[in-house]
Amino acid sequence: KMSKFLVIGLSGLGGYYYYTQYYNNPNYKQIRQDVEDIIWNSSYEDKHIGPLLVRLAWHASGTYDKQSNTGGSNGATMRFKQEAGDDANAGLDHARNFLEPIKQKHPKISYSDLWIYASYVAIENMGGPPIEFKQGRKDAIEESSCPPNGRLPDASQGSKHVRDVFYRMGFNDQEIVALIGGGHSLGRCHTTRSGFDGPWNFNPLALDNLFFKELFNREWIVKNWKGPKQFVDKETEKLMMLPTDMVFRDDPEFKKHSLVYLKDEDKFLKDFGDSFKKLTELGCSNLQKI
Repeated sequence: KMSKFLVIGLSGLGGYYYYTQYYNNPNYKQIRQDVEDIIWNSSYEDKHIGPLLVRLAWHASGTYDKQSNTGGSNGATMRFKQEAGDDANAGLDHARNFLEPIKQKHPKISYSDLWIYASYVAIENMGGPPIEFKQGRKDAIEESSCPPNGRLPDASQGSKHVRDVFYRMGFNDQEIVALIGGGHSLGRCHTTRSGFDGPWNFNPLALDNLFFKELFNREWIVKNWKGPKQFVDKETEKLMMLPTDMVFRDDPEFKKHSLVYLKDEDKFLKDFGDSFKKLTELGCSNLQKI
């Protein structure tokens, strides 16, 4: 317990920063263990929530706009109805609910930091690179902090839309390819959420360069169904690609980077880790190493 004299002394040294650093120090080692303990999860339809945790962090971060310096992971604004109700965030209530007991167990960590830290743990758990975590995101206290809906990618669009979304955040073509290639090596689409259906590869719980191998080494045809336009592999019709995925094969600049990652998985994993870290720190200031 801190004495009132120590608090007064700390306030004289620059105040709040020193007090919070002394008093609020989440136990990240235990938080990591708690996240790892729920990744394999029999209560979830896919039995594994690693891809879901990555999607939560991605969508919480991918609202950033560099011109207005709004959106991004700082604030955890998806806790509010406005952002949670964005169609692009359908199903992410599952991720937030899975993490809620960990937040209650560790009240010193902000939701903003927890969502990002959990995604880093999940990425490493699925074979991805360790990503150095920095803490210091603060939770928004009111819904007016939410960015406008509609800033996240629309999977039915083409290369111009992809660039518009990611250039708005400050990414270049190489970083875009790394981010999408990593995100779409994991998990699957659900008709009850995005409207699309299926996995991108047959090993959706491993972060690797299979997205690029499948994209270039298989023949893709338009799926014959009543849902939104998507592609399936001609051989098995069990794998899928989104319209936005096909631009990484067909757009010359995107293709150039995709072929590099198809041939060099180590480079891909490094670049994905760097780009994902950048994504999850957009709009954040004064972050500190743990």
